[in-house]
Amino acid sequence: EQEQEEQAANDSSRHGGRVRCFPHERGNWATYVYLPYQAQEDFLELLDLLVSHARTYVPSLTAMDEFHVSLSQSVVLRYHWINPFVQSLKERLASFHRFFCVAGRVKVYTNQNKTRTFVGLEVSAGHFQLLELVSEVDKVMEEFDLPTFYKDPSFHISLAWCVGDLTGSLEGQCLRELQDIVDRFEDSELLLRVQWEEIRCKSGNKFFSFPLR
Repeated sequence: EQEQEEQAANDSSRHGGRVRCFPHERGNWATYVYLPYQAQEDFLELLDLLVSHARTYVPSLTAMDEFHVSLSQSVVLRYHWINPFVQSLKERLASFHRFFCVAGRVKVYTNQNKTRTFVGLEVSAGHFQLLELVSEVDKVMEEFDLPTFYKDPSFHISLAWCVGDLTGSLEGQCLRELQDIVDRFEDSELLLRVQWEEIRCKSGNKFFSFPLR
């Protein structure tokens, strides 16, 4: 019991919720909670158009091969905390129903320490439900003395990323042209209306799924 408490104090002081890039240590599992998005063919087609256009501004841009909306920061869990953590998530998320989001606004993001830049689709409709989910996930984080999610988050599906802070090259002209591609894309309204069916937690190489009702 004592070892656990010592470890908790040690972890939260060391990471302080600020550092995203933590070294992998034995028994430390990088963990995050998210809504998985299953990309269909037409979404990948749109992605392709956006990324190849954005590359005319930032050639080093790489398309994501997996899509989701984050509900937590990436945190470090001790191995023996994984099961109680997942159990606690399961209890807190059990009453949530499926819901829709619309993600049609192209936006540029950087990670906290500005070492990476992302192009994403920001969620407009569905923001309130996402905040409700985060509030439950945050309570679990607090229980385990881990950093909670960002205040006033901009929920989004990341589409592509590059190393460094290239906000300057992607915002303005490039962003307007990308938005134009989205708006003109066939059936973009339908395509970017997403129904969430489950919440997932990834810890190290393990996945846990919490179906929405």
